[in-house]
Amino acid sequence: MGTLELRAMGLEKSFGRVHVIKGLDIHCAPGEIIGLLGPNGAGKTTTFYMIVGLVQPDKGSVYLGDEDITRLDLAERAHKGIGYLPQEASVFRGLSVEENLRIPLEARGLRGRELKMEVYEHLISFGLEKVRKQKGITLSGGERRKVEIARAMALRPMYLLHDEPLAGIDPIKVKEIQSMIIDLKKRGIGVIITDHNVRETLKVCDRAYIIHKGIVIEEGDPESVIKDDKVQKIYVGEDFTLN
Repeated sequence: MGTLELRAMGLEKSFGRVHVIKGLDIHCAPGEIIGLLGPNGAGKTTTFYMIVGLVQPDKGSVYLGDEDITRLDLAERAHKGIGYLPQEASVFRGLSVEENLRIPLEARGLRGRELKMEVYEHLISFGLEKVRKQKGITLSGGERRKVEIARAMALRPMYLLHDEPLAGIDPIKVKEIQSMIIDLKKRGIGVIITDHNVRETLKVCDRAYIIHKGIVIEEGDPESVIKDDKVQKIYVGEDFTLN
């Protein structure tokens, strides 16, 4: 899997005359779960998109280990081991769960018995064996998200960047998705999450970056960031807890 750290250094971005991101530094190691959080309009989504390759920074760089990947697009970064899970549904609605899983495995060159065995392993590993024959269009929000994570893992990434993984998920399924994200950590995958569900996101994070008006106002473990005066005033409030 490798031990290459994913780093964003000195990121800046403007849209027209609006200076959205003002020199952000963010890093994530393999087996670490990072949250990019902040109020609406803080710049967290733009930052996330610059790291994954959907938006190019005006200044600053993104590195995978010692390699500068700033000018690589989304697909090129995927080949380097940086996976991306968008908020929008990305399962193929007319294909079964099994067929959805076959696609990335076939892209890796798997065929025949080897392909069949690895599809089965992913179905078992991600708790999808009971819905293996269901079409994507029939899946619940939680089931769909599990298929998306399983399919992303089929490409053997070093990092997975999740855009709103807990959005549109029933509360009872949120814990399942959280468990899957923690399992990615145990497998040595670095995970970066941006999500509006602050409490449930922080519960799985090792560290969080709180972004406001294009800068990081606090960074650290979840318990420490929610106790910060600036974070309480701007974002979570004085009575916020993780329980």
